[in-house]
Amino acid sequence: MKFDFDTKVSRENTYSVKWDTEKMQGGKEILPMWIADMDFETVPQIKEAIANRAKHGIYGYTQRGKGYYEAIIDWNRKRHNWQLEGEWITHSLGVVNALFTAIRAFTSVGDGVLVQPPVYHPFYRAIKYTDRQLYLNPLKLTEKGYEIDFVDFEDKLRSGRVKLFMLCNPHNPVGRVFTKEELTLMGDLCLKYKVLVVSDEIHSDLIYRPHSHTPLAAISKGFQENSITCTAPSKTFNLAGLATSNIIIPNPELRQRYNWANDVADINPYNIFGAIACEAAYRHGEEWLEALLQYLSENKDYAVDFIEKNIPEISVVRPEGTYFLWLDFSRLGLSKEALERFLLDQAGLWLNQGHIFGSEGEGFARMNFACPKSILEEALHRLKAAIAEFLIHSFK
Repeated sequence: MKFDFDTKVSRENTYSVKWDTEKMQGGKEILPMWIADMDFETVPQIKEAIANRAKHGIYGYTQRGKGYYEAIIDWNRKRHNWQLEGEWITHSLGVVNALFTAIRAFTSVGDGVLVQPPVYHPFYRAIKYTDRQLYLNPLKLTEKGYEIDFVDFEDKLRSGRVKLFMLCNPHNPVGRVFTKEELTLMGDLCLKYKVLVVSDEIHSDLIYRPHSHTPLAAISKGFQENSITCTAPSKTFNLAGLATSNIIIPNPELRQRYNWANDVADINPYNIFGAIACEAAYRHGEEWLEALLQYLSENKDYAVDFIEKNIPEISVVRPEGTYFLWLDFSRLGLSKEALERFLLDQAGLWLNQGHIFGSEGEGFARMNFACPKSILEEALHRLKAAIAEFLIHSFK
């Protein structure tokens, strides 16, 4: 391959949240496979662009130029068949920050906000800390994978108490990529009951064939006017530390309210190196992304096949997007606390515990497979050995 995803790059002593943490648990060195960043170097042109800007030596107040917006527009037209206008694009330090801002901008204290658990845990935090009411439309786990309960979805909207729906597509942590038909049903119901949609599409570039991503707002003029789409180059190109997200709001009234909420909170969403990296990513990153997707797809298939063949005590749904495996440990019969200790102490693995994604995630854990295959292989063999040892002691 033109790009090297196999070589292990040390991240120690780089202030990495993922790697510069506790190294030992229960006498085992911990392998971190939790937080959503990748263990790969980013696009060479991004590194070059940042280095060239850093050489200038002056890092004063900054703004985004015409080329920045053109890069985002070109990327969305080519990758997602969505024609944007430059004026639609506003900003945030990150998608989570945008969720908080949107809730403050478009709802009032006590209003209902709907989510689809098990779902990305900051969704709950944003609702709780802004004093809104949480409404749940749990995804249903079937033999085919996770599906939307549309009857329950409409019941929650019909109540009149839900004012905003936070969609996660592709879905984190279960890896669903919702179809155009599913999105259309949800979008139509939100229009019918006058519920605004905030769509977290940060993983939209990380899709595995034959699946494809459809931006909710691209489906119809009505959806476009009733949605806020949260995007970023951070997951696609491993740039989370540069704090740069692009929030797409075609409706001028909604965009004005969103920007006002940012101003009231005195949030300055301009990071000079984040802007440089974002533009370079969308201008020069497509070849790298295609190679990355091939590598991630091979990791995904290897991991799912290994688990199905070697660890029948757990189950996994093959993800359609993202770089997460959603692992079901419920057959081990462990409490959420015991499962966390088992994974750390016996397996030497740091995964995201499923219960943080909602009660529907209890008994599950999320594994990040965006790493060199050798690390993934080590993790899966650790898991296999730990479960085998657990079963031996369970039968004594």
